[in-house]
Amino acid sequence: MSSPSITGQSAAHSGENTRFIILISLVATIGGFLFGYDSGVINGTVDGLKLAFGSDAAVTGFNVASMLLGCAIGAWFAGTLADRYGRRTMLLWSAVFFLVSAWGSGIATSSLEFVVYRVIGGFAVGAASVMAPAYISEVAPARYRGRLATVQQIAIISGLFFSFLSNYLLARMAGASTEVLWWGFEAWRWMFWAEILPAALFLVALFFIPESPRYLVARGLRERASSVLARLYGAVQGERTLVEIDASLAKDHHRPRLSDLVNKATGRIRPIVWVGIGLATFQQFVGINVVFYYGAVLWQAVGFSENDALLINVLSGALSIGACLVTVALVDKVGRKPLLWVGSVGMAISLALVTWAFATGGLDAAGKLQLTPSMGTLALVAANVYVIFFNVSWGPVMWVMLGEMFPNQIRGSGLAVAGLAQWTANFLITWTFPMLLTGIGLAGAYGIYTAFAVLSVFFVLRFVHETKGKELEQMEG
Repeated sequence: MSSPSITGQSAAHSGENTRFIILISLVATIGGFLFGYDSGVINGTVDGLKLAFGSDAAVTGFNVASMLLGCAIGAWFAGTLADRYGRRTMLLWSAVFFLVSAWGSGIATSSLEFVVYRVIGGFAVGAASVMAPAYISEVAPARYRGRLATVQQIAIISGLFFSFLSNYLLARMAGASTEVLWWGFEAWRWMFWAEILPAALFLVALFFIPESPRYLVARGLRERASSVLARLYGAVQGERTLVEIDASLAKDHHRPRLSDLVNKATGRIRPIVWVGIGLATFQQFVGINVVFYYGAVLWQAVGFSENDALLINVLSGALSIGACLVTVALVDKVGRKPLLWVGSVGMAISLALVTWAFATGGLDAAGKLQLTPSMGTLALVAANVYVIFFNVSWGPVMWVMLGEMFPNQIRGSGLAVAGLAQWTANFLITWTFPMLLTGIGLAGAYGIYTAFAVLSVFFVLRFVHETKGKELEQMEG
């Protein structure tokens, strides 16, 4: 699995400022870390929200899923506004919203107030989810663009991991997530406030990175684009890249707009847009965020204590990071499509095993699912194998492809539509899980996710095209 390092590969590109490219890409991925943290922190706060706001299953599901409505809106407007104001500008706004949401979610005294702050956090997550991969794709050379874009997923999973770890440690210090920890505030509130520090770091760091050169060219700011490209790739390669960007936009040169997603010759939405929507929705319909958002609820439902359930979340987060590191090594060698296909097959098999394990259980007097020790072990192992397959494939590769697969003219708009689809699907899966849990049970819910994993195999084989090694100017819609 050894491969030349990114820095080593740049020896043949002497003018390229590889360290600078990596540094500014890492700054963008802080948004991914906050995306992960903000998404995962809710996992350990569900009991606290129920107790503090007296909510039933439907309201609790909406409280948890409310951020995802903001994510859909944030992804939609960030994609389109980024074509007007810039990629970095939208990342700056997302950093501000992360700060406001982290503070407000912890001080909320009602479901309505909590939902407002979580929706604001959703704006931030939605914007960061589409802008960070777009920014990385637009500054990184093709030969290691996939690896740098995959770091975004590592950042997301790292955010999830640290939210799970923070939740576990804070709940353990307090005795439970609903118990008072410091200064009269319950532990679940401190789980949200722990996000303030990385959000502040993200905001400050963004002032030290340049705007995307491809955005600058699209806006007619050629001199600024030339300066940024020279800083990234050196004077000679920078000028060559500038000419290529100009050429890619020259066929239909106007400021990017949403209507560019429609093929003027046929009057239909471009096929590449439908592929982006398919990638975005399948990534969610396989049910991954049920594990991430409801992990504590899920494992408590099959007999684990709150502390053990939170610790299992930490394990899942660690495994996810390890799986993403495998993707970093493979994505620019074996390509995007093979990873997606293998991931779909692996998820389908492991989800089927989880479903079978849950189907063997019975309900105790309190209405909780009870599994035999062997089936409990099977469910736990298969669920973590599923998490590994997801994070080797669909987790990072979907974001890599969305950041690079659209032509320059429609990248912002394409990301807006795909991001809206991704977060809408995420909302539907997250909102419906508590109702599915009480309606058709864990086995029924996971049976649905298994079916979508099987369908994703055929989607990849039929509709997804390889983008490995292609410059952004070579992408066709």
